[in-house]
Amino acid sequence: MKAVQYREIGKGPEVVEIEEPHPGPGQVRLKVTAAGLCHSDWFVMDLPEEQYTYGLPLTLGHEGAGVVDELGEGVEGVEIGAPYAIYGPWGCGQCHACAKGAENYCPHAAEMGITPPGLGSPGAMAEYVIVDDPRHLVPLGDLDPVETVSLTDAGLTPYHAIVSAKEKLYPGATAVVIGVGGLGHVGVQILRAISQVTVIAVDLGEDKLALAREVGAHHTVTSDEHAAERIRELTNGLGAAAVFDFVGVQPTIDLAREVAAIDSFIHIVGIGGGILPAGFFSTPMGAAVRAPYWGTRSELIEVLDLARSGAVGVHVERYGFDSAVEAYQRLHHGEVRGRAVIVP
Repeated sequence: MKAVQYREIGKGPEVVEIEEPHPGPGQVRLKVTAAGLCHSDWFVMDLPEEQYTYGLPLTLGHEGAGVVDELGEGVEGVEIGAPYAIYGPWGCGQCHACAKGAENYCPHAAEMGITPPGLGSPGAMAEYVIVDDPRHLVPLGDLDPVETVSLTDAGLTPYHAIVSAKEKLYPGATAVVIGVGGLGHVGVQILRAISQVTVIAVDLGEDKLALAREVGAHHTVTSDEHAAERIRELTNGLGAAAVFDFVGVQPTIDLAREVAAIDSFIHIVGIGGGILPAGFFSTPMGAAVRAPYWGTRSELIEVLDLARSGAVGVHVERYGFDSAVEAYQRLHHGEVRGRAVIVP
């Protein structure tokens, strides 16, 4: 079967032919209908050899959807031929965090060698993918898998970050979204769908800012040396009650600190490597800084229900396997508007 793999440190993705996998006991095989590309893939592929821990070759794709076509021994409650989305942050399934569906915060997964698809385990950027347990499948129903697959990360991650800050999202408050790419443009929609806050979107490119306006941002601000001043003006000098940084490089983190209000939340979602010192004389009084990761299983169900209602959608660029390397290059250079999806 065809697959998109990372095979050699520093070389980037390749389209290759590999053997079809078959499910072991308790596992499920999906025939993949869609797989999303993510900046996290490039984060992994850009790691130097001494820091790379994901194994080679690595089949990419931690955003996946497909139809069940083969069941491992003992699997029940999953229907052959039914469409599902894959919940990606796999945990041990036994601890306190996993018991409440928060496998994204499982403290035992790493020590047990449990890794997400595409981030250690073989991912969905192939014709078939193995899911380790049926609890990691969420029914898609009549949702279009290509339009929906990116919600498993690009929807779930901002949703988790936003609902975790819901006490700050009261009517009359302002939320700032920094970075209106794959995650950020969905984050704008989620804020509009579940709150009455004023949304200010920040990005470098006019095309991204135009997308932000299309999906509901009240104001857009170019990320330049005047950005903080402009946001302060839009908030009558008070700053934002919640700031969501979907980039995470040092300049955007510095901007988040500059525009956060007293007693605000700053959620650093992007993995750009920036650092925010927190404390007196660094962050505003009462401000809480958090680095949320992915989301819970129940939150993925909620995100898909938002999509089903029409409140949230992903701007998708479609690519076939043969164009996967090109798609990754476009993503790397910031040329993807919304989310790139591989359609087998």
